[in-house]
Order: sequence, then structure tokens, then C-alpha cells
Amino acid sequence: MRESRRRLLLMFAGAAGVLALRPVLAVCQGAPHPTPQPPQPRPSPNAPDANVPYGLKDGPQAAAGPDQKAIDKAKQQELRTDVSKLYEMVSELKEQVEKTDTTSTLSLSVVKKAQQIEKLAKQIKEVAKG
Repeated sequence: MRESRRRLLLMFAGAAGVLALRPVLAVCQGAPHPTPQPPQPRPSPNAPDANVPYGLKDGPQAAAGPDQKAIDKAKQQELRTDVSKLYEMVSELKEQVEKTDTTSTLSLSVVKKAQQIEKLAKQIKEVAKG
């Protein structure tokens, strides 16, 4: 029984050795060795466009776009009008709160006015960010 196990182990070891040496034997016999293909580079999505001449930031479309100074002036004007409107709304809210009794709950109109002020303040913030 011991002898049969030993023969079986030697047989498996021999088979494993042959399988491990198979690529070496194939090269020695002159079999063509498969060469792996080199990796192909992929273009970066952030790379500049090779078709756009140097110096044009975003291509020909950017050169024909609207004037940035005019946009900035329009944004400044929009900010000024929104801030003045916000100031008026806050003043109205302050007056309403001062008129209410401190022991009572705030009216629905005061809460709605506060929500409108918050919404306008967020819009101003977004416009100021650009």
C-alpha cells in the first residue's frame, strides 16, 4: 500500500515537472514564441486638441464668443439689483418681526418671507461665484 502511494506521488511529480518544463522544451525545439502586444496609448480626455493652433485657448469658437468684460458688467449689475432687493426684503421682515408679540408664534407670512430671503441669498451667492 505504501509502495503504491509512493509510485502515485512520483508519477504526479513527474507529470508536474513535464508541464512546468513544457514552455522551455518548446523554445528549445524551435517552436515560435508568442510575443505579447505592447500596450497601446490612449489619448487623455484632458489633453489639448492637436487640431487647434497654439495660443487659442479653447479653439476658434472661443475667439468668436461674447466679450468677457460685458458679461462681467452684466453680472455686477445683476448682483447690485439683487442685493438691493434682498436689503428691502430683510427690512420688511425686520419690521414684521418687531410688530409681532414675542410670546406668540411667528405668522406664516413671516416664515414665507424668510424663505424668499434665503432663496434670493442663495441666488446671489451663485452669481457671485461665477
